[in-house]
Amino acid sequence: MTLDTDIIFTTEQQKTTGNVLPLLHEIRHALDTLVDEKKPTIIDLRRIPLSADDEEKLETFLGTGEVRAEISALGPTVLQETLYSGVWIETHYNEHDEVMGKFITIATAPHILLAQDSDMEAGLTRLTHDLDTPLPSTGGSSPDDPPVEQR
Repeated sequence: MTLDTDIIFTTEQQKTTGNVLPLLHEIRHALDTLVDEKKPTIIDLRRIPLSADDEEKLETFLGTGEVRAEISALGPTVLQETLYSGVWIETHYNEHDEVMGKFITIATAPHILLAQDSDMEAGLTRLTHDLDTPLPSTGGSSPDDPPVEQR
């Protein structure tokens, strides 16, 4: 193996890798699979050689849809629906706002947005406890009384 013939380096100076159109066809195929078989797909953009220009072309083509979600956990995560319902751009940042991961998620909703069973069980326990605990006395102790303070 020689360095100049067997290894491809993608740098910001490289204008294009030629991977945008094949990637868009892969996204189309994944969306078809989602519609027909209800099977989601995640494409890791960091594992595909793409130049900065390629990423810009891809994001421009996919556009911006109506739904955007942000998650704050170990650095921000931004989920942006594209113009194509079911196709999402998912970007994970570290605490210094550096991109740590970037994915195209083809799903009804990104899995990261779905509540986990253990979290729902904890939420149920907390809600049950809070409903059984009287509010500070300034008039009422039921949800039908005017709110006194937020928990």
